[in-house]
Amino acid sequence: MNAVVSELREPPAALDRPAQALLSIDRIDTFYGETQALFDVSLRVGAGEVVALLGPNGAGKTTTLRSILGLTPARAGRIRFDGREITRASTHEIARAGVGWVPDDRRIFPTLTVARNLAIARKKSRFRAWSEKECFEIFSALEYLMHRECENLSGGEMQMVAISRALLGSPGLVLFDEPSQGLAPKVVQDVMKTITRLKAEGVAVLVVEQNVQSALEVADRVYVMNLGTVVHEGPADALRRDAALRLRLLGV
Repeated sequence: MNAVVSELREPPAALDRPAQALLSIDRIDTFYGETQALFDVSLRVGAGEVVALLGPNGAGKTTTLRSILGLTPARAGRIRFDGREITRASTHEIARAGVGWVPDDRRIFPTLTVARNLAIARKKSRFRAWSEKECFEIFSALEYLMHRECENLSGGEMQMVAISRALLGSPGLVLFDEPSQGLAPKVVQDVMKTITRLKAEGVAVLVVEQNVQSALEVADRVYVMNLGTVVHEGPADALRRDAALRLRLLGV
């Protein structure tokens, strides 16, 4: 493993990092039982910044999100959000602090209506509150789905609910895990427009995405992971323009 990672890992470079990181992860190690999944992982996300986390399946991207959320807590290293250490905080506390999550399987309550799913999600934090009306402005179809049970929704409709649910939690940071997975191209475009809207509103975004092209179009910076470690960090535009680097790191 070390040989593969050292081939990919690049020397440190002077990067345009956020001066004041809203989220900072410093050298975390995360395990599933006795199996180590993350090795010395560090990253930063600033307010109003979109950061993409890319890499092959099994690279550790979702585990990084789970570590931030306290679902799979890091055993070593430190995670700070909004000036507060959350490395050992509960998932409930982390959500209350202003971290929203759009999981890859959406995790909405299928037997409840859209309206009930959204009502359950409403929380206050120090960050600005979002209203249902604003969610309707982003997803115009959502208003007409409010009384429908979620088990009767399409994949794209479920993703609208999942993103709106995250917004109603008053997030300063939203974590997206494979937001384009299984969606039609038009819905993928809508999701990426939503990420751009969040950036304009000053919300930080960390997005795990297999659709490299879509991720690089909306991201400011990018981290590439392989075998549980970060092997590249840099501006998204540089990776978008450098086909040889993109092929070496991501095979695309």
